[in-house]
Amino acid sequence: MSDSGYPRQIRTGYQFVEGRKDSTMQIEDHRWWSSRLNRDMALKVYGHWGKPFIVFPCSRGRYFDYEGMGMIEAVAGFINAGKIKLFCVDSVDEESWYNYAVSPSDRNARHEDYDRYIVEEVIPFIRNHCQSPQERVMANGCSMGAYHAVNFFLKHPEVFEGTIALSGLYRLDRPEFQLTAAELPGVYFNSPISFLSGLTDSGYLEQYRRSRIIVCVGQGAWEDEAIEDTRYLDYLFGEKSVPAWIDYWGHDVNHDWPWWYRQMNYFLGRLYG
Repeated sequence: MSDSGYPRQIRTGYQFVEGRKDSTMQIEDHRWWSSRLNRDMALKVYGHWGKPFIVFPCSRGRYFDYEGMGMIEAVAGFINAGKIKLFCVDSVDEESWYNYAVSPSDRNARHEDYDRYIVEEVIPFIRNHCQSPQERVMANGCSMGAYHAVNFFLKHPEVFEGTIALSGLYRLDRPEFQLTAAELPGVYFNSPISFLSGLTDSGYLEQYRRSRIIVCVGQGAWEDEAIEDTRYLDYLFGEKSVPAWIDYWGHDVNHDWPWWYRQMNYFLGRLYG
């Protein structure tokens, strides 16, 4: 809001959108037509300053879910203090990995459209918004959002500084995605464990070694497959001499938002407290 308390218009570089500022937090809604996805895409920005994070939603989720599920309130102290700035993006999961009606190659192709949207549209938007043209962004998400956070970081370490990934699956040959091991070659570069297993490129590995990698999982209800995938990532990072903080929380820690609130506060406190 302006000093008078009325809504103000925020120039995004793409169009005018309405923004608001409550007593402690700057919040903006942005929307533009994505030429990479050939559809309208929206995102929300939380905060006025700080390390930029792209936040990916849970499976089939939306850009407003971090707020709706309570995470923005849970980490508001870091946002309001100017430690972090969150850019919560929309997903196209229903058109890619959860579109079981099309072939694996078609699902992969739609995800590649999303990849280009994030890297070629959202990253420049974030850098412009932060007035930092070379800024490397942190990737964050819970559950399916954690998959995206790790996948984007591994594929694009030149634009992602690291990741905080909570309770994710990191291979696409899981029942969740209805893909078999025989179908993995068609989605290889978007199945993080597959991609990382075969990676020998020293340029990528050196960038990983200079990054901040945090992958966390609980050991309670609904975390069994996430534990398996997190352990495999742990092994692969170690095998390739990539420093990574892989954290296993207790057997009472379930695959659910109240625990993700605690985990985010813990890791943000260690990085930016």
